[in-house]
Amino acid sequence: VQLVESGGDLVQAGGTLRLSCVASGLAFDDSAIGWFRQAPGKEREGVSCISSNNDYTYYSRSVKGRFTISSDNAKNTVYLEMNSLKPEDTAVYVCAAGESRWVLAGPGDARLYSYWGQGTQVTVGS
Repeated sequence: VQLVESGGDLVQAGGTLRLSCVASGLAFDDSAIGWFRQAPGKEREGVSCISSNNDYTYYSRSVKGRFTISSDNAKNTVYLEMNSLKPEDTAVYVCAAGESRWVLAGPGDARLYSYWGQGTQVTVGS
């Protein structure tokens, strides 16, 4: 299984970015895909998750209302649209995948995910 993220960039506060996570070798229809972020000196945070059939989404309190997760199953790709970005959103964003039956019990819990990408850097300037 391979997860490859892209779309990270340097953007000014208030700006927008869209991250992509392309999955290969994954039973996509049985999986849930999540986005986590890790900033220097901070704990890893699960920011969003989507079920394979797109009928369940999760957002952490810190991003709800600003970020939107979506999935294109035909392309085995999950997107994270990030709007109204703030400097505190600066982090390495990593996508992760796991079996839906486990992940959806705790979508913000990294221990429930089996596969991880390498991450993409998002930097928000003030």
